[in-house]
Amino acid sequence: MKKIAILFIAICSLSLSNSASAAGDPTKDPITNSNAVPMDTAAQIKVLELRLNEIKELDKSELSRSEKKELKTEVKEIKTKMKALSGGVYISAGALIVILILLIILL
Repeated sequence: MKKIAILFIAICSLSLSNSASAAGDPTKDPITNSNAVPMDTAAQIKVLELRLNEIKELDKSELSRSEKKELKTEVKEIKTKMKALSGGVYISAGALIVILILLIILL
């Protein structure tokens, strides 16, 4: 029983430490890697959403191949930045299954 409890604590701590390190430092911009003065996160998300809508509404048929590629990379960067701004704690599917199994065994 003691081994199961220790295993459970180890799995939880490992899964939570990975999600915390993936979230990164909220004051550091993940795209430019600079320590700029952060805006309000809601305002930053709104600005990023506006830019995504502008890109969606563009007529891409007139753009060259390189311009389309630049837009695609910009969209990817914006989406990763929005994920970083939203924050939250993420639990992997494997960790969730292990937690459920341990709860069933222990209860």
